[in-house]
Amino acid sequence: MLAPQFQRNDVEIAETEIQYQGFFRMVRHRLRHKLFNGGWSNWMLREVFERGDAVAAILYDPAQDLVGFVEQFRVGALAVPYGPWCLEVVAGMTERGETPAQVIAREIQEEAGLQARQLVPICDYLSSPGGSDERLYLYCALCDLTGAGGVFGLAEENEDIRLHVAPAQAVFANLYDGRFNNAATLLCLQWLQIHRPELRGGSDL
Repeated sequence: MLAPQFQRNDVEIAETEIQYQGFFRMVRHRLRHKLFNGGWSNWMLREVFERGDAVAAILYDPAQDLVGFVEQFRVGALAVPYGPWCLEVVAGMTERGETPAQVIAREIQEEAGLQARQLVPICDYLSSPGGSDERLYLYCALCDLTGAGGVFGLAEENEDIRLHVAPAQAVFANLYDGRFNNAATLLCLQWLQIHRPELRGGSDL
């Protein structure tokens, strides 16, 4: 049931055009694909926002039971409650030749001024496959959060990022009040809520 019936070679792309090229890229495909009941779909036009791979991590100090997360301005959240300054996991885009672990190690340093002593993989997923190719790799980064906090980010990238640290229980008590309003952060925190006892006990995951 979980194995896909179709794969990439069950899609025909007749034409691809770049619609926009800036910080990101938008392309339009003229394509068709096989149908579950047999045969092929009609030819259709579909746009894809090409954003590439990203990596994100929730910061956790198991010795002190503290959670670290960042706050920064997000233009896509201008019209939503609690926007446009979002509470998020540390995250960054993958550059050519980098592994997800290398990306998140760099981002933890840039956005939080910290180094993780261990990266625990959580999962990877497509953020919005109906219109974007973005794939996110999620981690739990085990860190010493003693005295952590402050403002970080790269000025040349117009980053203004504040690191917050809070007791895990307080974070989980407010998990669904709307302040953590993005999927990567909610997924990381839900995973941490489940595996927190093992991490605090020193178990391998």
